[in-house]
Amino acid sequence: MTGYGGTGTSVLENVDDLAQFCKELFSHIPRSDQRRWAEVYTRGLISVPGRKSIRRIADYMVGWRADQCLQQFVNQSPWQWQPVRRSLAHQLGAGLRPRAWLVEEVVFPKNGDRSVGVCKQYSTSAQRMLNCQLGLAVMLAGDDAACAVNWRLMLPQSWDADEVRRGRAHVPDHERHAPRGQQVLAAIDELLDGWDLPPAPVVVDAEQDPDTEPLLQGLEERGLRYLVRVGERTPALPATPRTPADARRAPTVGELVALSARQGRMTVNWRDRVDGTSTTSRFSATAVPGGPPLGAPVRLDPRRPYRPARGVLAEWSLGGGRPTALWINNLGSARLPDLIALTKLRSRVTGEMTRMREEFGLQSFEGRSFRGWHHHVTLVSAAHVYRTLRRLEAERADETVQLRPRA
Repeated sequence: MTGYGGTGTSVLENVDDLAQFCKELFSHIPRSDQRRWAEVYTRGLISVPGRKSIRRIADYMVGWRADQCLQQFVNQSPWQWQPVRRSLAHQLGAGLRPRAWLVEEVVFPKNGDRSVGVCKQYSTSAQRMLNCQLGLAVMLAGDDAACAVNWRLMLPQSWDADEVRRGRAHVPDHERHAPRGQQVLAAIDELLDGWDLPPAPVVVDAEQDPDTEPLLQGLEERGLRYLVRVGERTPALPATPRTPADARRAPTVGELVALSARQGRMTVNWRDRVDGTSTTSRFSATAVPGGPPLGAPVRLDPRRPYRPARGVLAEWSLGGGRPTALWINNLGSARLPDLIALTKLRSRVTGEMTRMREEFGLQSFEGRSFRGWHHHVTLVSAAHVYRTLRRLEAERADETVQLRPRA
């Protein structure tokens, strides 16, 4: 591919097709020079081999020392990323047919302490301490792909009172540390606030969170269906005031699963759509007692507190004595195979995140400023979505040719 005077060439991209994609995606950016640099950066993330640094993208795509201009566009330019993400979500939704909104933690390992939001902190996904930035990605996921369309940078508590680092990284005053569940809800709210996307079940891994109830209630208050991975000791229902007439505590998820397992489990075989491996597990699903009937509609009237029916889905490996995964959900009318399929979408996410790191430079950016971090991850998402949509189109065209009757 040759773009803006660059010398690089890739047979995988159609210059006019990518130009049209960028024209639609970046139409909300007010200045023509900013739209031009947005396309340069997106093309570079797709085409530049190896590390996708700003200097390498500028040299490869433009052919003259334009790295200062590109640096200004990514790090300091005041263009808004939210309209770009909204447009990206609509383009992806039209081509992917999403089955779920998956919320994933994303780790950005760093050296030093200058990058925005960086500190030595525990990553639940890596299950260890790292010097890193932690982000949340909201991904539209279907059977054939999953792509991030929204992002949150999770600021550590140590950054709240550090005015020097906040000022140096240009962190807005309203951006503060918040519990993970609250960050998940904030990311979801951005999708619900004027994006006009058809709601899909929200799938979240909150197994390491000590208190998932605010997240569950927040999703219920928004009228959203969900499948949330939790730990064995997680209460299946919210705590209620104890009285002499009702002194029993709510059962934990682990206790409910132990009872349901005695009633039988379903053995399921499936083939991973990413790497093709075949896996066999055993599952059980049970309703949480004490809630409203399954399938009852959600009422969003704050004067009439309402809790949708909850259920618990459990998975065991063959021969395993304890469950390997536990999920609270409010999808009581869904068939067990459909619930299982939603949990398996996360294997697709793991592969796609690896592609974003290795092929599209997700971790190649220093990420020193708050604005720069959001600009970079938005444009990485744009590059990933473009390539994903073209792949899906090619696969569907091949299927059409194969199904066409021979003369």
